[in-house]
This record gives sequence, C-alpha cells and structure tokens, in this order.
Amino acid sequence: MHQFLRAIGFSDITKKQLNEVINNIIDKPEKLKVTKDSEGNEFAELSCDVAPNMGITVRGIYNDDDSFDIDYYYPYFTGSEKTTNEIIDIEKHSEKESYAGVCDDPNLGVTLIFYLQNVCDYLSEKAHINREVRAKGAVLSGLSVDGCILLPMKQKKAKTLNTVDSDKKDRKQLIAEARDGDEGAMESLTMEDIDLYSSITRRIQNEDILSIVTTYFMPYGIESDQYSVLGDIIEFTEEKNIITNEKIYCIKVSCNDIIFSVCINKNDLIGEPMVGRRFKGNIWMQGSICL
Repeated sequence: MHQFLRAIGFSDITKKQLNEVINNIIDKPEKLKVTKDSEGNEFAELSCDVAPNMGITVRGIYNDDDSFDIDYYYPYFTGSEKTTNEIIDIEKHSEKESYAGVCDDPNLGVTLIFYLQNVCDYLSEKAHINREVRAKGAVLSGLSVDGCILLPMKQKKAKTLNTVDSDKKDRKQLIAEARDGDEGAMESLTMEDIDLYSSITRRIQNEDILSIVTTYFMPYGIESDQYSVLGDIIEFTEEKNIITNEKIYCIKVSCNDIIFSVCINKNDLIGEPMVGRRFKGNIWMQGSICL
C-alpha cells in the first residue's frame, strides 16, 4: 500500500477498501487519458479526486477486448501555479511506465527531481514531435506525512533585505557560471560555502539552528524525489476527503525562492498553520510539465 495515501486522507484504509476505491476509478473515472506507451501499448491514466486537486490515479494497459490491466496506482496532489521556468528533462523509471522530471534550478542549488504526473501528455507530445521532449517549466507540489509548524523569523529591515536579494542574485549567477565550467565561479562558491560554514558554526553555539536557517530544500532518504523542506507559509486551506471525511491541509510554501503547494493530513501536522509561519517537513515531490 502506498505510504503517501494518508497525505490525501486515507490514513486507516484497508487493502479491501483500497481495492474498492481503485475499481470505482476504473469503472467511472473522472479524468481519462489514453496514449501509446514506450512499447506501443494502449497506455491509460484514470483519475478521481477525493478532495480539491487531490486524489488517486490508476495507470495501466487497455487490451484488444477493452479490458484494463492495472500496472500501478499513486496518490496525487496538483499544484496551483508554475514553480520553475527551467528546462525539464524526462527520465523513465526502470521498473515500470513511470517517469521523473529533472531540472537544475539555480534557486535551489541542487538538481530537482520530481515524479511526473502528466505522463500521457508527455508520451503524446513525444510521439507527435518524434523526438525527446524538453519541457519549459513545471507546476510542482508535494505530499507529506510528517510535518510541523514553526514560528516566523524576525523581520529584517528593508536595507538588509535589499542586500540579501543582491547576494542571492550574485550567487545564482555564480551557480549558472559554475555549471558551464567556469573554474573561477566554482572557486568563489567554494569560498562562500567555507565562510558560511564558519559563520554557522560560531552562531550555533548560542542559537538554535532554526533561528539561523530561514529556509532550506535538501534531498531526504534514498528516494531521489523526496526532500526535507523548510519554507514560509504564503496561504493555506483546509479540505476534507469525501470518502473518509479526514481533514487535509493544503499549504502554499515559499522555499529557497520557489513556490509550491504541500498537502498533509491534519493528524500528521504538529502545530497550527498560519500565513507568515513556517512549514517544516518531508515531502514527496510531484509535478506536471508545461508542454
């Protein structure tokens, strides 16, 4: 059973109940997309929402007699706005007809990998242009089963904020140059990291780490599309799973200058979300590429 089902309100669902939900999706899907997969099969995505912008997608193959063979299912949560404008490369997972989006966003400083939601759109576009697709941008979202709310950082003065913004812009430029092979940029970034490490090492003797670090985005665990994040809450809503009546928070977060939404079961979130506070948690990153 998928560990992130609880993020969309299925915390106590049994295998029998899950099979009923999946069979209902196959019989009466709210959304249906069909295309040819990498082996020429009639590949289909069948989806149903259980709350606004979240639900379960079933993927599989239609046979010649119109029977449907399930390959796998996954819980989804769709974002509300474009997260990145960088070029997205698509890579196929080895074990099944699923894909990952990969991009280098200078805001993050790490390679961003996410689970691709609109696979049928991607396969159709690939067949149409008869070559590999490189998408321009993606709408990202995260599912979380472990999170907490932190108090906001002390507001900085406008002059300080302008300096911070300037430093961020310079760092993005250095990262871009380093990726192009500029050794001077690599050396500058290395020196910056050494200085930052020294500064944090001194401050951490007397301060809590979460009062020093305003936001972070870093890989979590062994899965390439899971991350540990800390970001400012821009807005949030409380939704309800129409099958289980479990409550879910949908939280829009600004993290390392990128914006994405996270859904989390109310029972898995410690604290009360409010605009201006911070969300800290581990997420499974999903996304739809812009074609």
